[in-house]
Amino acid sequence: MRVSKAQAQANREHIVETASKVFRERGFDGVGVADLMAAAGFTHGGFYKHFGSKADLMAQASANSLAQSLASAEAMSVKGFIDVYVSREHRDGRSTGCTLAALCGDAARQSTELKSAFAEGIEHLLQTLGEKYPTGPDAAAGEARVKMIDLLARAVGAIMLSRACPDDSALADEILAVCHTQMSESLN
Repeated sequence: MRVSKAQAQANREHIVETASKVFRERGFDGVGVADLMAAAGFTHGGFYKHFGSKADLMAQASANSLAQSLASAEAMSVKGFIDVYVSREHRDGRSTGCTLAALCGDAARQSTELKSAFAEGIEHLLQTLGEKYPTGPDAAAGEARVKMIDLLARAVGAIMLSRACPDDSALADEILAVCHTQMSESLN
């Protein structure tokens, strides 16, 4: 049975969306093409009708989930971003959380195409947060960008460190609490 172009595009988008969640949950190397397609409700055989390789899907899924993170950040203040990002809910929501916290370590060992998708997502997030950072008239040029690079690195690091601890660990919660407090105070 032949599938219409519109249905093929919808199927492709569904696979990308599903893969972005599964990759965040299990990592790039923690899931194979057959498992990804099964999670999306398709057979393994149809994969190559949509993607040239698993690496191609990894880059597209990462770009998709990074764009979702950006859309969420656009609706928040910098303080709101800290409150949502450096939280137990975000820490525990691996498959729906930020791609940076879930996959930066994996991305560092992947193709230039995938790294480029991450770099683009990071750049857009820095720009979005930088536009929201309140600087005074005496602020040095680039102050907001420097502050947002520091903030984003600490936020991602806090989630990664917290996730590296057992789920019920007091240390996991302590890392989040300390980082949240320090980051919030740094905005003043």
